[in-house]
Amino acid sequence: MVIFRLSLMVAGIIDTMNIAAPLISWQRQHGRHGLPWQQTRDPYRVWLSEIMLQQTQVSAVIPYYERFLASFPDVAALARAPSQDVMAHWAGLGYYARARNLHACAQAVMRDWSGAFPSDAAGLCTLPGIGPSTAAAIAAFCFAERAAILDGNVKRVLARHFAIDGDPTTRAVETRLWEVARAQVPTQSMLRREPDAMSSYTQGLMDLGATVCGRARPRCETCPLQKTCIAFKAGRTEELPWPRARKALPERSIGMLAAWHDDKLLLVHRPANGIWGGLWSLPEFEVSLGTAAGCRKAGIDPVEIQPLAAFLHTFTHYRLTIHPVLVQAKTLALPDTGAMQSEWVELKALAGRGLPAPVRKLISGLQADALL
Repeated sequence: MVIFRLSLMVAGIIDTMNIAAPLISWQRQHGRHGLPWQQTRDPYRVWLSEIMLQQTQVSAVIPYYERFLASFPDVAALARAPSQDVMAHWAGLGYYARARNLHACAQAVMRDWSGAFPSDAAGLCTLPGIGPSTAAAIAAFCFAERAAILDGNVKRVLARHFAIDGDPTTRAVETRLWEVARAQVPTQSMLRREPDAMSSYTQGLMDLGATVCGRARPRCETCPLQKTCIAFKAGRTEELPWPRARKALPERSIGMLAAWHDDKLLLVHRPANGIWGGLWSLPEFEVSLGTAAGCRKAGIDPVEIQPLAAFLHTFTHYRLTIHPVLVQAKTLALPDTGAMQSEWVELKALAGRGLPAPVRKLISGLQADALL
């Protein structure tokens, strides 16, 4: 009974603390208006930006977004593009499942929706790689649908404003945050008065979380929601939202062969699933088995072997120590195992291959040192 009464009380507080009006007013005056995907209501361009912005900063996304549009100006162009070209354009942006889903989504739009994106969040959610929050953002920006978003930045804003305790990544807390998010969207009467209110509200939430209500040292003095923010009043902005419970990351090590011959580098095409799925990379080997075994596995007859300094690359779920070895190969022979496609690629053609960021950095360093 106590819990029920508390839930009613919290629900009543949320209903009387609607953030839509002050947030819309703030966004129109102080929000971001010059981002390249803000100048359109084309679902293709908005969708592309939303996928790229997942777990990636705006500054990193902009050049990728512009290159993508230059090569794939519409959903039809992206759908018919070879997978290798799509992955090459994505290389370095990380979380490569996004690129595979991006390609699959474009093909689904052409195949199942006659080349036009669904015009509501429910339909958008049926497409590969589009979750509820992304679908709501596209629907709000392109079709003025009254739909709630809940990305990482929005979770932080709502958790602070309404003092919602608990890890936001857990199901119970995320469910509560969705309830709050849906309760805050502009009312139907507001949308009738201001047709662009849904777009301004959605962008305002994104802008507030990205530029004011940051993870560390929030700029509460400039926040349009300061007067009603429970965390601010209680001095809890630094502790909310609760940090995600983190486990120690497992450690892994691999050897990596930078094998070259006659201005060509040996690359392998990784399987579609798993880390760096669908990208081209360097042949790998078990460090414990040694470089000679790695060369035999890769079909390399070495002339000279030069171990290089190991370096660390951190993924979401583990830390990978890479032990690179520079190998001059005697011939351009390829392994006949058939387990993974291999190819000798001219150094000047590497820019057209989708390479993982640490691999591209390694190769660039070798070229800068005139070792390749």
